[in-house]
Amino acid sequence: MRKVAVKMVVGTVVAVCATASAYEVKLDISPDRVRTPLKVDMERIGTLRPRGVEEIHGSNWTLGCETLDRDFAVFDEYKSFLAPLGIKTIRLQAGWAKCEKEKGKYDFAWLDKIIDYACAQGINVLLETGYGNPIYKGGGGWDLGAGFPTSEEGLAGWDRWVEAMATRYKGRVRDWAMWNEPDCGGKTPESIAAFNIRTAKIIKRIIPDSRIAGLSLAGNNPGHLEKCLKAMGEDVKLFDWIIYHGYAPAPESSYENVEKQKEVLAKYNPQAKMRQGENGCPSEMATKFALSGIPWSEYSQAKWDMRRMLGDLGHDVESSVFTICDFNHRGREINLKGLLRINWDKEVIAVKRAYYAVQNVASVFDDTLERVKNSRFGTRDTTLSTYEYKKADGRRVLVFWKHADETKSLKPKYARPGDSFETRPAVFKYPGGQPFKEPVWIDLLTGRVYAFPKENQIVVPAGVVFVDVPVYDSPCVLTERSAVEITR
Repeated sequence: MRKVAVKMVVGTVVAVCATASAYEVKLDISPDRVRTPLKVDMERIGTLRPRGVEEIHGSNWTLGCETLDRDFAVFDEYKSFLAPLGIKTIRLQAGWAKCEKEKGKYDFAWLDKIIDYACAQGINVLLETGYGNPIYKGGGGWDLGAGFPTSEEGLAGWDRWVEAMATRYKGRVRDWAMWNEPDCGGKTPESIAAFNIRTAKIIKRIIPDSRIAGLSLAGNNPGHLEKCLKAMGEDVKLFDWIIYHGYAPAPESSYENVEKQKEVLAKYNPQAKMRQGENGCPSEMATKFALSGIPWSEYSQAKWDMRRMLGDLGHDVESSVFTICDFNHRGREINLKGLLRINWDKEVIAVKRAYYAVQNVASVFDDTLERVKNSRFGTRDTTLSTYEYKKADGRRVLVFWKHADETKSLKPKYARPGDSFETRPAVFKYPGGQPFKEPVWIDLLTGRVYAFPKENQIVVPAGVVFVDVPVYDSPCVLTERSAVEITR
């Protein structure tokens, strides 16, 4: 194979590369690591400093490292990109068919390597059980949309595998998730509930303090969720989270159902929380999988991923970024939702803009921030999303973006992110708020930090009004300069 070096950097680089192939891909940590057509009439004073997992105590985010169980991606190709991203939890799929290729003989070496690497990096693992195993008659299918094990032999084999896996990873893996997207393939709520309970009880028996995420539903339909939870009866209390996915071209259109799902869950298990377990966006038009048939780009992918992350954070649900790298879904096509680009040989060949955008969000929005509920920061402009966060010392972080096209309607239609970088001025009211001493405006896609004009903070008897604030369809921040780490 011809060796190709993919030049990704201008200036300083971090020594992170894919070493398993002939390609050399390096992360760019220079101030201009992401270039866009964005132009704003403010003085640029620096760029957000990326923070790796070792610098972050905790956050709302999970990173997808799925499909390794089916060999659609290669862990060694992307493992060095995990820690610099700054996300503290990864989602893995365990893969019964890969672990037990001969009845009664388990090979966990491939999974050991991944879990041990994550633990050594200080990364938590959410380990998802599934799929089935065709070496057993009635053992279920091995890929997305496959049926559960149904035969007595298949179910007994499943039970043994789950028990062996829980025993092996006790002390290394505390967080577990159930079979991925069981609502694909015509399974009934009753069968989904029964299979979740069966699996969770085995894990709880081996690891009493395990935390288990139930259902892992492909959609976010409150009615279907209620049928599943009702079928669980008292066993719904086995679960610490209930996972939904629910892709949408405009992420903000999902939250009406998310809030309804929270209400449903509170009826059956008030202690459990809803968790967004898989969402991502392609970096170009795809013909298969979620969000296909839409002309995406690396720009719109990056915007979409950030809007999903920050929308989830603003609705108090843990949020998963799908996925670390593209993967070659055998028999279908390359799924283009990765933060890293691959070729048909599953080699990482480039870092996408979305990687740096997600890295910027992770570097700012960690567990040192608390969402201000019933925030009074906002605008009359119904095309904008706004959220307020605060640090322990009271410093505020205000985040906003345009989620709909301009319209005279009181309830504008949500719009997916596009490729435009044209901003427009917005006015934000902040009743009870205080002006920032050194205000900065941050474009999270590029990480660029600008001095926000102090004269655009107007102190009024009720608080502060921010005027001429640039907004577009990508998340931006107003905050105190000292609230973020900046490099020049």
